[in-house]
Amino acid sequence: MPKLIINALLSLLGWLVCMFAGDSPWLLLVAAIIGVHLLWVSSWATEGKLLVSVFLAGSALDSFLLNMGVFDFDEPRQLIPLWQALLWLLLASTLNHCLAWTAQPWWRSSLLGALGAPLIYYATTKIAGVALPLGTWQTLAILALTWAAVMPVLHGFAKLYREQYEQSLRSRNP
Repeated sequence: MPKLIINALLSLLGWLVCMFAGDSPWLLLVAAIIGVHLLWVSSWATEGKLLVSVFLAGSALDSFLLNMGVFDFDEPRQLIPLWQALLWLLLASTLNHCLAWTAQPWWRSSLLGALGAPLIYYATTKIAGVALPLGTWQTLAILALTWAAVMPVLHGFAKLYREQYEQSLRSRNP
């Protein structure tokens, strides 16, 4: 099975786990999914920095949106739940693979972010019971604008780390 298909299926499986597991031990399946990704599709050496960077930056962004009142999880909290943070890790695992086609030209990733992310967040609210205190349409508009900017930045991270990895390979093997 081609690596792009494996990557897309692993990401989808991880998303489903996050949606239905909540903050339960079932989230360990996401670690297994990332492990399979790193064994079959990529490697830690190639993508480790990208996975960690996107996980941290995305978790910070969603936590900021949470604190701005865009999301409500029915309990007072400053940080997003682990299941939502793991979605960023899963997204990071797709940037060099099944979503690589959106990197160039930059507007492709902007368009995907503006259209796709609000739909995914909307599905998340329905499945995982996340409330949108600002209203559905207002929140989707905020998310569309945010993600139109975020996706090109994420692809920028992916390109930077890919180039750094390739440079390190060249310097080891002159």
